[in-house]
Amino acid sequence: MTDATELKPTPKIGLALGGGGPLGGIYEIGALRALDEALDGLDFNDLNVYVGVSSGSFVASHLANQVTTAQLCRIFVRNEAEVHPFHPDVFYRPAFREIGSRLLAVPKLLSTAISRFINNPYDQSLLEALTILAQAAPAGLFDNEGLHDYLRRAFTMLGRTNDFRQLKRSLYIVAADVESSDAVCFGAPGFDHVPISKAVQASTSSPGLYVPVEIDGRYYVDGTLRKGLHASVAFEDGADLVFAINPLVPIDASAAVRAGSLKAGELTHSGMPNMLSQTFRTMVYSRMQSGIAQYARDYPDKEILLFEPTRDDAKLFFSNVFSFQSRRMVCEHAYQMTRRDLLKRADELEPKLAKYGIKLRRDRLEDEQRTISTSLYGELLPLYVAKGRKKQTEKSRIATGLSNVTHLFSKAQ
Repeated sequence: MTDATELKPTPKIGLALGGGGPLGGIYEIGALRALDEALDGLDFNDLNVYVGVSSGSFVASHLANQVTTAQLCRIFVRNEAEVHPFHPDVFYRPAFREIGSRLLAVPKLLSTAISRFINNPYDQSLLEALTILAQAAPAGLFDNEGLHDYLRRAFTMLGRTNDFRQLKRSLYIVAADVESSDAVCFGAPGFDHVPISKAVQASTSSPGLYVPVEIDGRYYVDGTLRKGLHASVAFEDGADLVFAINPLVPIDASAAVRAGSLKAGELTHSGMPNMLSQTFRTMVYSRMQSGIAQYARDYPDKEILLFEPTRDDAKLFFSNVFSFQSRRMVCEHAYQMTRRDLLKRADELEPKLAKYGIKLRRDRLEDEQRTISTSLYGELLPLYVAKGRKKQTEKSRIATGLSNVTHLFSKAQ
C-alpha cells in the first residue's frame, strides 16, 4: 500500500463492514461511534462507497441512508427511537412455514425409506435407509422476514430510500448464491433493482440459522461464506482509502486466560454452540487475513485501515445476544477498544490520515472519562446547565418580587 505523504487532491473514501451476527453489528456501531468523534474531516454519512456483509450490511445500509452513528447508538443500543422503534426479536422469529413443510414431508420420506429397505435388504441396513429422514430437517430455524419488513418501513420514511439507485453514494450488500456459491453484490448493475431491505435480509441469512432468501428465483445466504470483509468491492469502485471493521475474531484462549477474562479450559467445556462459533470464526478470520495480504499486492496504491476486537477478550465472545444489557456492554466495549486502538496507533495513523485531509483528535482519545453516554449527550450538558441557570434566575427574580410585595404590605399595615 502507498506510503506517500502528500495530500491527495480528490480522495475517495470507503467503508467495509464485516459480519458477526446481531452483536457483531452492535460492535460495529460502537467502533464507528469512536471513529466518528475521533476523526475530524470525515463524515460517515458522506463516504464515497459503503460495503456490508451479514450484520455489516445492516449497519452500512443505515449509514448510506443518512442515519448518523449517534442515531445508530440511540436506536439499536439504547432503544430511544421515537419513530419506528427496533425490537431485537425480529432476528429470532421461528420459520414456522419451513418447519411445517418439512414435518409434512416426514410420512412420505419414512415410506420411501422402508420401501427401499424392503426392496434391497442386502444393499443397506434399515438404519442406513432411514438416513433419508435427514431431509426433514428445516433449512433454517428462523425466518428473518421480520428484519426485511422493519427495514422496508424504516427506509421509506424521513427522506430515506429503499432503492439502491436513489442513494447519493454507492452501497453494496454482499450475499452468497446457495446453488452456485458465487458472491453477489446487490447494488451493482444488474442487482440494483433489488430493494435494500431484501438485500440485507439475504446477506444476514446465516446458513442453518436462517432460511435462505429467494430473490428473482435464486436463493441467497450470508455473504461471509465467501469473504469476511469484501473490501475489494470498495477498491474496485474507486476508493483510495477504506476503513474496515471486522467484529468476527476467534478467541485466543491462552491469551484470554493470561488477561484474566477466561478460566483455563472454559472454552473447551462451554458446549457445542461456542465450539462451532470458535471454528467458524477461525475459518473466516484466516480468510480475512489472507485477503488483507492480497489487497496489498492487488491495490498497491490504496490503503486499508482495519479495526477489530482483541483476541484475548472473552466478554465479547460469550456475550448473550438476547440480553439488552449485553448490547450496551458490547457497544461500550467496542467504543473504548477502538479508542485505545486509535491512540496506540496514533503515530502511525496520523500521517496516513493527513493525506486524505483527516485529523486525529488525540485530546478526545486521551479523555479517560469519555463514554458512549458522554459522547452522545455530553455536548447537551452546557445547554441544560444554561437553561437551569435561566430558570433559577427567573425563580430568584420572582422570589425577590414576592419578598418586596410582602415587605410593602407589612409596612402598609
